[in-house]
Amino acid sequence: MMFPSSISSLRFVSFSSFLFAGLVLVLPADAQVRETVPIGIAIFNMAWAGTVDDFKRHVEVCSAPAVNWCASRAKAVRGPRHLQAEEAGRARQCREATMEAAGGFREMQMIAPCSAYGRRSAKNPPSGNAMVESYNAKLAGLRATVENLIGNEDTKIIAFQEVKSRKVVEQVLGRFAGEFDICVAPHDAFQTVAFAWEKSVSSVAGRCIPNHDLAIAENPGEGVLSHSVRPGLALELMINGEPVIFLNVHLKSGCANLVTGHGFAGRSLTDPDPACEILNRQVPVIEDWVEDVAGRSPRFVLLGDFNRKIDEEEKAGIAATKVRTDGSDPASPNTRDVWGRVKSSYFWQEIADGSPELYQVPLMSTGKGCRGYDGLDHIVVSEPIRQMQRLPLSSRKVPLVKNHRQSIRTSDHCPRVVVLEF
Repeated sequence: MMFPSSISSLRFVSFSSFLFAGLVLVLPADAQVRETVPIGIAIFNMAWAGTVDDFKRHVEVCSAPAVNWCASRAKAVRGPRHLQAEEAGRARQCREATMEAAGGFREMQMIAPCSAYGRRSAKNPPSGNAMVESYNAKLAGLRATVENLIGNEDTKIIAFQEVKSRKVVEQVLGRFAGEFDICVAPHDAFQTVAFAWEKSVSSVAGRCIPNHDLAIAENPGEGVLSHSVRPGLALELMINGEPVIFLNVHLKSGCANLVTGHGFAGRSLTDPDPACEILNRQVPVIEDWVEDVAGRSPRFVLLGDFNRKIDEEEKAGIAATKVRTDGSDPASPNTRDVWGRVKSSYFWQEIADGSPELYQVPLMSTGKGCRGYDGLDHIVVSEPIRQMQRLPLSSRKVPLVKNHRQSIRTSDHCPRVVVLEF
C-alpha cells in the first residue's frame, strides 16, 4: 500500500527483511543471551489536535449563520418518543447546515465538530481572534506535554490518537521534531492515529501499515454519507536486533463501561445500544489483526484508546462459556452476521483467548492534577515481551501541561507511559 507524500520520505521495508536482519548464527543457548534495552513508550489522545489553520476553518464553518455552533450529533434523550424524534430531527438539520457550509460531506468530515473544543454560546460567541488565541494555548500545552515525555520521561515511542495530520505531530514534538520519524494513518475524517519514534531506537527504517478494516462505517445503510470510525496503524521496528510490532488503536466510543457507575450504564458488547454494536463489529477485526501479527512476530504491543474499560472486564473473571452468547469457545473462529456483528459480549476475553497470550500493563499511579477520562487508554503486551521484563509490568499517567486560564483544554486524556525492556 502506498502512503501519502507526507510520509513517503520514510524507507519502508518488508517484514521478511526484518526477520532476515534479525537472524543470528546458531550458538549455544548461553552465548545468545543478550542485555535488554529499556524503551519508554507513551500513548496520548490529544483531543482533536489540528493545526491553527485547521482550527480557523472549524471556526469559519461553525460560525456560519445557518450553523451557529449547533451540535450535529443527537443527544441521548430519555422520555417520550416524540422528544427523541425531535432531537434526531434537530441533529439532522444541523448536520445538513454544517455540510452545506463546509462544501460537502467529505469536507465536513475533515473539520472538527462545532462542539469539539467545548460548547460555544450561539447567542454571544467569542471573537475569532480570541478563539484562535485559546487554540494556540492548547497547542502550546500539547507541545510542552510531549517535550516533557521525551526530555524528562525518556520516551522514545509515542502512539497518538485524535490527530489530523503529520504537520500537527511535528508541531507537538517541538524541539525534538528532528530526532523523530512520524507516520500517520490515512483517513477520510479529521481524527486518525499516528506514531512518532526516535530514529535511533530502530536499527533499520520503521515500517508503517494502516489497518483500514478497523475504520468501519457507523451506519452502513447510509452508504457514502456514513461516518467511518478511526483506522488502526502498525509500526514495525527492529529493536536490539529483534523485530517488534506496535499496534495503535482508537476504537468506537460510547460503550466504555462493563460496570455501571459515575452516570454511565454498564453494557456488554451484545447490548442493542448503537455504540456497543459498532464496537462489537470492531472486535473480530482486532482479533484477526493481533493473530496475524503474532504469526509474524511474537514480540508485539497493542496500545491506544480502546474506549472500553478492559481492566473491568479482566477483573470480572468471565467464564469462557459466557464470553459469547452462543457459548462457543472464544478461541474458535468468530462468526459474523451480515452487518459484521459477532456473538462476543466481552472485548478482553475475546481477544485474550490464549492464542496468543496477552497481558494488560496495569496502571500503578496517576500524576497529581491528572484528570480526564479514566480507564480507556491501555497498553497490552504479548507473552514473550512480558517474559523479558526484569521488573513487574506497570505504567503511570503523566499530567498535562496547561494554563489555568485556557478556555480550550490541552486534552481530556493524560498521557500513559511505560518502560519496556526489549
